[in-house]
Amino acid sequence: MRNTEDSPNIKPWSAFRFPNFRMLWVSGLCASVTMQIRLLGFGVWLYEETGSGIQLGLLGLVQLAVQMPASLFGGAFADQFDRKKLIAITQCFSFFLITFATILLITDSLRPWHIYAMVAILGVTSTMGGPARSAITANVVPTSHLLHAVTSNTATYQISSILTPLLFSVAYKLVGLPAVFLIGVCFSLPASIIPLFINANYGTDGSNKPSEGSMASRLWEGFTFVRNHPILPGLYIMDIGVTVVSFYREIMPLIVDKLFKQGAWAIGPLSAANSLGGVSGSFLVLFLAKYRSKGMLVLYATGIYSLLLFGFGSIQFLNVHPLFLLLIGGGIISGLGATDAIGMTTRQTTVQLTTPDHMRGRAVSFHSFCAMAANNIGTFEVGFMSERIGAGNTMLLGGTVSVCVVLLVWRLITGLRSYRYP
Repeated sequence: MRNTEDSPNIKPWSAFRFPNFRMLWVSGLCASVTMQIRLLGFGVWLYEETGSGIQLGLLGLVQLAVQMPASLFGGAFADQFDRKKLIAITQCFSFFLITFATILLITDSLRPWHIYAMVAILGVTSTMGGPARSAITANVVPTSHLLHAVTSNTATYQISSILTPLLFSVAYKLVGLPAVFLIGVCFSLPASIIPLFINANYGTDGSNKPSEGSMASRLWEGFTFVRNHPILPGLYIMDIGVTVVSFYREIMPLIVDKLFKQGAWAIGPLSAANSLGGVSGSFLVLFLAKYRSKGMLVLYATGIYSLLLFGFGSIQFLNVHPLFLLLIGGGIISGLGATDAIGMTTRQTTVQLTTPDHMRGRAVSFHSFCAMAANNIGTFEVGFMSERIGAGNTMLLGGTVSVCVVLLVWRLITGLRSYRYP
């Protein structure tokens, strides 16, 4: 089938014209809500049970151990097997394990080791399915609509990340954690079933033959492609350098407790503020689609992100009403979410637009590999350092390191400054 369509006036929402993209979008929305609820529910339960930032940060190390190899093989599987079935199978694990966790919680049998074990298993399955979900996007819309599809997916994830924390806060305040876990069960079921009805109509016309050989050789081929790419290595280096010292999202129970002196209910509004900024950043990328210097766009955004970390850490010095403190913190977190989304969306779009279909799954998996490594190490680092020097000082330290990373990448990696697309 043709991989492009003549469309003189493509609107930001034009990708929704295609029924298979709509199904992918709905399933992705359900999967996103499931993941957000699971992260919030598991994290809050663990922090309330143990009261330890280090044990909360250990979630990052658990995910790091299982997600690193899974992210690589997930890309190879996405290039070799039926992508929609791979998505459905991996989502089924979420349904069954969250259901099991809900039963344990209701019967007062849930223990920290259960959480760590489930996080490990779901870390593998979500990582295996992620490259398939990203790669299949190019198979449900023509190339002319791909940027809009990727941006719509990113914005949808961010919008669900706005609504889901608020849903969490309402359910937690009115009923408690059992209601939060049940919400995860309800959304994980359609996320498992809908992908089976998707038909891949684009980008699979056989013009690019799939790679042959062993799994190791296919992985090496994907690594070589990414290594020789004119812009991706620089983007990944900068993202890792900044994220490992500032990833606060999975440590929100600790941040809310130590920095804002509030209960778990405040996690919802602050997480929603982060995602609201993410939506703004994603749409800004969409309207900057004709801005060819993609590398500099990410450098600008990451530089602003680094400076905002100083504001985030300085909240500890403010002596104002708690609600006013939440408003200030929400504004800063919204800015962090916006600048982070600009970098994430640009990286994802660059992978999609500059990678042949038979290589796309592996290219996406290497993107996931770098992002997950940084996120998980950052989760532990922020949790550990917050216990040692305080949450606010941890953010100040992260801002200092991040500014240094951005300046070094700008100065030393010339390809990032000079790259132009198309």
